[in-house]
Amino acid sequence: MSLSEKDEIDKSSAPLIEHLIELRRRLIWSIGGFFVAFLVCFFFAKKLFNLLVVPFKWATQWAGLDPHKVELIYTAPQEFFFTQVKLAMFGGMVIAFPLIATQIYKFIAPGLYKNERAAFLPFLIASPILFLMGAALVYFFFTPMVMWFFLAMQQAGSDSEVQISLLPKVSEYLSLIMTLIFSFGLVFQLPVVTSLMTRVGLLSSQALVDKRRWAIVIAFVVAAVLTPPDPLSQIGLALPTIILYEVAIITSRMIEKSQKREKLAREKEEASAPTEAQSSEAPTDSAQQS
Repeated sequence: MSLSEKDEIDKSSAPLIEHLIELRRRLIWSIGGFFVAFLVCFFFAKKLFNLLVVPFKWATQWAGLDPHKVELIYTAPQEFFFTQVKLAMFGGMVIAFPLIATQIYKFIAPGLYKNERAAFLPFLIASPILFLMGAALVYFFFTPMVMWFFLAMQQAGSDSEVQISLLPKVSEYLSLIMTLIFSFGLVFQLPVVTSLMTRVGLLSSQALVDKRRWAIVIAFVVAAVLTPPDPLSQIGLALPTIILYEVAIITSRMIEKSQKREKLAREKEEASAPTEAQSSEAPTDSAQQS
């Protein structure tokens, strides 16, 4: 550890009580931001729920049904109220996530070196962007496909057959949407997680390349578990996962090349330091001899 790095750590050191006070302040900001976002989302809960039903309407149109006759039900008096509460909590967490992530970063940043803070910041920005990309894929593509698959199982009814119609419960429909969004959001964090592991030395690009076949198999297995049993839905989740795995390999290689350049620069700096020290001492020795 160089002298400048030690000085940087000493400047950022603080007593335990100051760290606890700082932690309390960051928690207050995070909880306060989530509570405000929760209240706003709860006030617009019905409009937000209607917005989430739009993919269901698209699916009914694909199935040849009237999208204006989409109907959801609730079978318990308190069910729709708690569905709105759950929706408000979900929306509040999504809206408040940038604030919460910023507070976490501000709390841990004083304990990091300057280059570590600069390296951590891009991941802090990329994480919510990738999560929103996964949520958008669920909303515009995956949910309509899933609901179209379930609507295709309806039975019109005739003299010999009973009519079987899909009437989703509001709570179950919201749970399905939230599960899909969380699943895709977490899958889209794959490049962020692998990049962080590569930066700290727990993973390498070569290890990712060697495990590529296993990753493809696991991607299809996870897709088969999380999606309806039709090929289109499984491919809809497995294909982005495989693409993100390839992106993770490319990102890990870029990080390794950057680390090698930084290592070479440090070695050159350390090698030139004794030479500069000897050159500064040389005039002093000659002056003493004279």
